[in-house]
Amino acid sequence: MSLPSASSNRIVLAVVASTFFVGFGGGVIFPILPNLGEVLGISAFMVGLILSANRFTRLVANAPAGALVDRIGTRKPFIVGLAIEGVATFMYVVAILSPLPEFWFMLARILWGVGSALVFATAYTITADVSEADSRGTSMGIVRAGITFGFPAGLVLGGVVSDVWGNVEAFVLAASFAALASVIAYLIVPETHVEGEQDSVKPWDIETSVPALTIGFVNFGLYFAYIGVLFSTLVLLLDARAISIFGLDAQGSSGMLMAVTVLAGAVFTLGGGALSDSVGARVPVMIGFLATSCIGFAVLAFGSSFEILVLACILIGAGQGGVGGPLTALLADLTPEERVGRAMGTNNVLGDVGGGLGPLVSLPLVETVGFEVIYGLSAIVPMLAGIVLLVGIYAHTGRMSPTIGESVG
Repeated sequence: MSLPSASSNRIVLAVVASTFFVGFGGGVIFPILPNLGEVLGISAFMVGLILSANRFTRLVANAPAGALVDRIGTRKPFIVGLAIEGVATFMYVVAILSPLPEFWFMLARILWGVGSALVFATAYTITADVSEADSRGTSMGIVRAGITFGFPAGLVLGGVVSDVWGNVEAFVLAASFAALASVIAYLIVPETHVEGEQDSVKPWDIETSVPALTIGFVNFGLYFAYIGVLFSTLVLLLDARAISIFGLDAQGSSGMLMAVTVLAGAVFTLGGGALSDSVGARVPVMIGFLATSCIGFAVLAFGSSFEILVLACILIGAGQGGVGGPLTALLADLTPEERVGRAMGTNNVLGDVGGGLGPLVSLPLVETVGFEVIYGLSAIVPMLAGIVLLVGIYAHTGRMSPTIGESVG
């Protein structure tokens, strides 16, 4: 849909605010559950499964969510998705107070997966709808930064607030902000994607084009190393190496470090998207930031002091964030408008495979092979993602680095 510039900016900012506030629920659990699991009698494997449950749920929900967007539009799925995530966040409170914490935590993460599938498919589609090709990287970067900034806020809630006031208080505060996100979306975000009745779209009608699969596999690698490995093991690394930040315990310290990582990611998400618009090409920007992520994991593997770990987390966050804006913008550039929802669904599916496999692989193996090996292998993942990107884009466009004008679908 063609919208005036002022209206487009207002919509993008509303999407940013909504995804920011609801994102608290995504981060709040990470600093708490790995340590709380032992207190509640939850095994390490089950903790990993709970942390990954939302991503495995999205494996089923992402494709239908993307197809639904192309069928009925963005507004209703966006608002409903935010509301579901709010309910899921409140269920963390129920889990702590329940004699069956595993069940309630698992149910909460499954619901979070359903809600976030709707939110991610719609947020990026809304942004693609209201932005032009030459500013799409910037717009995608802004929205992705909003999603990303919510996560470190949740990490701070989970780490610091739980350390100072308690776990229940941290979860209640996150749920309150999630409710605010739904209100903002309901009041401001209009329909952007469909006009009138659309042809029937089957929920299993996913996008399997070369651009969608290429960008999806890059997303797979990013989320495997970043969310799947780093965020699942950082609290254990700090405990094992006896590193404390501002006198906080491992939970609070890991929350602060994760927040630094994601803050760097959010800043460079804005920069990466804008830089790709300025350069007029997405691929060179992404390759540079993938290399940055690789260096970050190499530093993390052997870091034994607070300063070194902060540097590693900044580099990893910068690499992840810098790729994010250009990545989703490139997907929108290369996809026909009527299939953008499905393409975003495919991208989210593959990202969630990576993010879901990460904790299941890293948490059990870190005790046997050590942190150095796990992080060393994670450093290779961005290199492989860069190769996949170059090969896939060349196969589709005949060039390894098409300009924005050449790549618009």
